[in-house]
Amino acid sequence: MKRVLVTGGAGFLGSHLCEKLVDAGNDVICVENFYTGTKANIAHLLSNPYFEVVRHDVTWPLYVEVDEIYNLACPASPIHYQFDPVQTTKTSVHGAINMLGLAKRVKAKVLQASTSEVYGDPTEHPQREEYWGNVNPIGIRSCYDEGKRCAETLFFDYYRQHNLRIKVARIFNTYGPRMHPNDGRVVSNFVVQALRGEPITIYGDGQQTRSFCFVDELVDGLMRLMNSGDEVTGPINLGNPAEFTILELAELVVELTGSKSSIDRKPLPQDDPTQRQPDITKAKEILGWEPGIQLRDGLQRTIAYFDKLLKSS
Repeated sequence: MKRVLVTGGAGFLGSHLCEKLVDAGNDVICVENFYTGTKANIAHLLSNPYFEVVRHDVTWPLYVEVDEIYNLACPASPIHYQFDPVQTTKTSVHGAINMLGLAKRVKAKVLQASTSEVYGDPTEHPQREEYWGNVNPIGIRSCYDEGKRCAETLFFDYYRQHNLRIKVARIFNTYGPRMHPNDGRVVSNFVVQALRGEPITIYGDGQQTRSFCFVDELVDGLMRLMNSGDEVTGPINLGNPAEFTILELAELVVELTGSKSSIDRKPLPQDDPTQRQPDITKAKEILGWEPGIQLRDGLQRTIAYFDKLLKSS
């Protein structure tokens, strides 16, 4: 039985990861400050003797004994990370320093949940891990983009300087049950608006593209990366390479919900990337990982979750 620490463990991704780790027979510590994570996401795990919750902010050091660390703590939606951009940067940078320091002290393996946002508004398509990105360092999204880029820097410096066992995953758009209904991300936005019969908000002309990975498959990729050999450090892209325009996503959500929602167009936000598609060659070759859940199928499960959530609220 491994002792596994998951920061941000009550969030969207973190709660699914905690669930899978517990099911796999691990002793799991969920660290959460409940800024965007919720107790409802992990309520079903609280009775398990091999799952515990620590209310803690990763910008402060943490002293526990663990074998592995998944560092997921950081608000990931623009609405949440732009609300307090200084704290967002602190969470990425100080959080990385504190988790790396903990890993160094207890000789644990540590995984950083990085993001496709390190590529910025890419000039390379699809995005390979070797691409250095096209990021605005002083824009309204920079607190998140540059915070994650700095976290990657810290991970590789600890690897080179202290021989720490690190893993870096670059996560592309992920969706599924337990997304926050008001997080401003495109899938949750569209689904909630459609279920309420409200106009669906599209920014720009709707031709910007995204690639959507269902949460169960993304979590499987994270666990495969953590369980890979020590020579595998990443960064490794994790995401579904099937590319859709935002307009195509909106039309599919309307179809699957049976909604009569109209389309409401608004100006494109500053520094919003126009293209996003992962090259997952490394994930396939090194981890044997490739997503297989089609967007239509994953959306149906996501819509069912939000439909139940909205009816109970």
